[in-house]
Amino acid sequence: MPKTNFQELLDAGVHFGHLKRKWNPNMEPYVFMEKNGIHIIDLQKTIVKIDEAAAAIKQIAKSGRRILFVATKKQAKDLVSDLVKKTGMPYVTERWPGGMLTNFPTIRKAVKKMITIDKMANEPSWTNLSKREKLQITRQRAKLEKILGSISDLTRLPAALFVVDVLKEKIAVREAQRLGIPIFAMVDTNSSPEDIDFVIPANDDASQSIKLVVGIMTDAVLEGLNERKFEKEKEEADAAANRQAKKKAKEDAAAAKQAEAEAKAKAKSDEKTDDK
Repeated sequence: MPKTNFQELLDAGVHFGHLKRKWNPNMEPYVFMEKNGIHIIDLQKTIVKIDEAAAAIKQIAKSGRRILFVATKKQAKDLVSDLVKKTGMPYVTERWPGGMLTNFPTIRKAVKKMITIDKMANEPSWTNLSKREKLQITRQRAKLEKILGSISDLTRLPAALFVVDVLKEKIAVREAQRLGIPIFAMVDTNSSPEDIDFVIPANDDASQSIKLVVGIMTDAVLEGLNERKFEKEKEEADAAANRQAKKKAKEDAAAAKQAEAEAKAKAKSDEKTDDK
């Protein structure tokens, strides 16, 4: 896994924090200096934290578990959805549905309702509905799709949460904390890093900063998934080779047994001939 590039972080503006008067004192360890009333984040510490988070996320993906990405702020939602889609991981970029984690069975029911509507639309009975009924159902489906479409394949609680802004997504963070789900997060100087398992001190407002950090995480996910696929293929190939070896050994043993039986039969036949 390639190391994070300092210059890339600098060019993306990852080091820009908030105004000094808006800062959270708990972020002091990650602040390098103050310039023109704005806190500057220590990018050397950001690099270490990004690499730690990427390594952990890679292992989660490699183990076959799911990571839920959360970014509902305007400048992040489209960037995050585009980056996460290629990994196949679930994400929330619209409004966070309250109880999404703590009341997960109810959320799953809503997702199943969406699937039921899709099935209904393909059944003959759909044509018997009035235009008004069809419109109501279609609108309901669109509403569910907007909020839950990106998590429709999340059949169980995620193994981890990746959050772009812990202040903006405080409800999601609180739910994950309550359930003991590890949290990876971009934490700006106006937020608290407390109770965040993997803190990434970074500018969570600039689109380029968000794109770079989330891109590093999704690349780590893809790397983990590819390694999992490679190992699975290797295991299948090894298993197939073992099966083939066992089959050959069995065939060789059968052939040897047959040859032995034939040799005994020939020896017996020769004995009878000699007796005569």
